[in-house]
Amino acid sequence: MSDKRVSILKAFKTIIWPRRNLVLIGLVLIVVSKAASFVAPMSLKYLMDDIIPDKDMEFLKILLGIVILAILIQAVTSFLLTKILSVQAQYMISELRAQVQKKILSLPIRFFDNTKSGELVSRIMTDVEGVRNLIGTGLVQLVGGTITAVVSLILLLNISPSMTLFALVPLAIFAVIALKAFKIIRPIFRNRGKINAEVTGRLTETLGGIRVIKGFNAENQEHGVFEEGVLRLFENVKRSLTATAFMTSSSTFLLGVATTGIMGMGGYKIMIDELTVGEFLTFTFLLGLMIAPIVQMSNIGSQLTEALAGLDRTEELMNMQPESNEEFRTLKLNGIKGDMVFDSVSFAYEEEKEVIHNVSFKVDAGTVVALVGSSGSGKSTIAGLAASFLNQQSGTITVDGQDLARVDLNSFRKHLGVVLQDDFLFEGTIRENILFPRPDASEEQLKEAVEAAYVDEFTDRFEDGLDTLIGERGIKLSGGQRQRIAIARAVLADPRILILDEATSNLDTESEALIQKSLSHLTKGRTTFVIAHRLSTIRKADQILVIENGKIAEQGTHESLIAAKGRYYNLFTYQARI
Repeated sequence: MSDKRVSILKAFKTIIWPRRNLVLIGLVLIVVSKAASFVAPMSLKYLMDDIIPDKDMEFLKILLGIVILAILIQAVTSFLLTKILSVQAQYMISELRAQVQKKILSLPIRFFDNTKSGELVSRIMTDVEGVRNLIGTGLVQLVGGTITAVVSLILLLNISPSMTLFALVPLAIFAVIALKAFKIIRPIFRNRGKINAEVTGRLTETLGGIRVIKGFNAENQEHGVFEEGVLRLFENVKRSLTATAFMTSSSTFLLGVATTGIMGMGGYKIMIDELTVGEFLTFTFLLGLMIAPIVQMSNIGSQLTEALAGLDRTEELMNMQPESNEEFRTLKLNGIKGDMVFDSVSFAYEEEKEVIHNVSFKVDAGTVVALVGSSGSGKSTIAGLAASFLNQQSGTITVDGQDLARVDLNSFRKHLGVVLQDDFLFEGTIRENILFPRPDASEEQLKEAVEAAYVDEFTDRFEDGLDTLIGERGIKLSGGQRQRIAIARAVLADPRILILDEATSNLDTESEALIQKSLSHLTKGRTTFVIAHRLSTIRKADQILVIENGKIAEQGTHESLIAAKGRYYNLFTYQARI
């Protein structure tokens, strides 16, 4: 129970308090609205006990005028409340979504390797939704209901203390049941967010891999997986609905008992002249005003519980350690030459399972280093360390003599460019994808990048040229065309350090020849890490590192390694025979 209080207090401090002026206006409007809601029931006493017996037409007109004015005030305040608090709640949701998305983008690559993108979409878009209840409708109902219940209680005690105390007994029992139920519901809501994220994640994967699914005739299999997830979600919702339904049924029964008792007591008191008909009617209406918000509490409680469960999950994300530790990464690079040194570097994805062991080598600025070796030998991990996507467990990596672990990541990555094997293209036009690293680049700079990567070789054949829409992930283009766009993007970024990861694999000979020409333009004067299975593509590298089992097995130029007749020689001659 204590963690709930902490969450409510934290929610108040972080969400409600910064918007206290708006909330204060909202509270004033709630008070005015609730005060106006008491006019109609209170006027019943005067109507039944004074106006009707005395046949006072003038007083009747005044009373009706006052009641209509009160109803108008309620309508206006209700509209303003929606305008101020509900709109503010929606603005706050958009603000929170932006904060969560920004936080997620700041997390290390390892986090994304272990989390489905669809799950993250759900956490950004869905988990913050419930927050609207903290500042919007939930807050209005909670505060307004509390004010109404307290004022109604005072007025009821004033009319008949004995009848009021009788009505409070079933209400107290209901309050105990509601508190127990909320304790059960909160973990259910937390779990719902988790299940929802998993189901959304799998659905996103399914839609992204539709060609593979259809290619292996696996539609029924995927449908089964999704159906199982949806049923898990249903079971979760069923549990929360059962708890809520139990509360609602309890309230219906207990309040029915209270109402029946009040009818009996009221009738008896009228008969012995302890109560007038006007007072009894006023008491009945006021009791309704007091009970309504208490019954609503089950609904409000569910809303607030859902909001806090969403906040719990959001807070988990917000408390994660970002990739760039600003306290530790204090060195800012204004410009770099590109000298890089790996000194006794080791790395493990999991504890005590090292994939890179004590690796040391030096790359001079403007030179090309090629990483070769069998799959799983650690080539991509070394490139990931050079790109600062991963942080080594031991040893140091330096850039121009500065420890990369202490360097501000933004200042380093301004000078970094990557071209990957399956390079990601965004939905949109070819132009937008090339301009991605430098949206403000001139038409002349764009043209240079396009020509350097031979993108114009195929865009000239398209009706819309660079403004051709390429579909999600560039699905409407061939592998070679996508790769050339990725190279043009890197050319435009003009990096000092370049990572080329399998940039020419899986391409036809013609595409590879064009890409080799564009890559030679791209690597000129830049510190370049090249990972390639096709050894013919790296003959001109300044140095070649042969990686085996996370260690450097051989190191040298193409000629010296061929002459040594070691591991590289075996790899090269084997590929040449193929």
